[in-house]
Amino acid sequence: MRKLRTIEMNRLSIEEFREAPKLPLVVVLDNVRSLYNIGSIFRSCDAFRVKSVYLCGITATPPNAEIHKTALGGEDSVEWKYFEKTEDVIQQLRQEDYFIYSIEQVENSTRLQNLSLDATKTYAVVFGNEVKGVSQNVVDLSNDCLEIPQFGTKHSLNVSVAAGIVIWEFARQLII
Repeated sequence: MRKLRTIEMNRLSIEEFREAPKLPLVVVLDNVRSLYNIGSIFRSCDAFRVKSVYLCGITATPPNAEIHKTALGGEDSVEWKYFEKTEDVIQQLRQEDYFIYSIEQVENSTRLQNLSLDATKTYAVVFGNEVKGVSQNVVDLSNDCLEIPQFGTKHSLNVSVAAGIVIWEFARQLII
C-alpha cells in the first residue's frame, strides 16, 4: 500500500466547501474553555461538512492562533456564530425545528449505538465544559441526551474526542 499524497485526496477548496451540501447538524459548544479543543472540533466539523458551529459563553472565537493550531483552517471553512448565552441559542434552534441532543450522562439518556436519525430532520448537538459538562439549564432545554458508552475506569472523554465520535455517527447515518 502507498500513502496518498494530499493532491490525490481531491479535497474541497474553502469556496467549494461553502457551496457543498452540509450535514444537517449544528454543533453547539457550551462554555468550552480549551482553545485546542475548540480548534479540534472545528476540524472535525470541516471533515464531515457540518452546517455550523455555535460558540457560547466563555468559548473563544476565531481568529485565534491557538484555535488555528488544531483547526488547521477548519475555522475558516465552517460557518460559526457566537452567542453569549447557550440557553438563547437552544431556544432559537428549537423554534427553527431542530431536535436538540445534549451530549451528557443523565438519567434515561440515549446510548449512542441506539440513536436512530431521520434524514428529513435537522439536529443540534451540545458539547459542554471540560470539567462541568453541559449545564443543567441546557440539558433541561434539550429534547434528549446522548451518552457515549465507556468501559474503562474514567467516566468521561475529552470534549473534542467526544465531538468526533458523535459527529461521525451523525454523518454515518445521514450522508454515508
